[in-house]
Amino acid sequence: MEPMSDTTTEVAPVQPDLDDGDHERMAHYVNKVDAVRSNVTGEPVVALCGKRWVPNRLPEKYPVCQTCAEILASLTK
Repeated sequence: MEPMSDTTTEVAPVQPDLDDGDHERMAHYVNKVDAVRSNVTGEPVVALCGKRWVPNRLPEKYPVCQTCAEILASLTK
């Protein structure tokens, strides 16, 4: 009788390429569908200003990113 192997392989999750910077100190505008998907899956989102991160804080507690606000204003004209 051959011994059974108890070897298991763990795969480390791939860390997304996230931006450093003010995403922890600012509230950014993102697509609502992307924000919901990120809440469910943990995938990063991309803000209007180009910041890429995984949201994990309440945006109401932070000032709005000025670049995102300017881009949104130009899109809604």
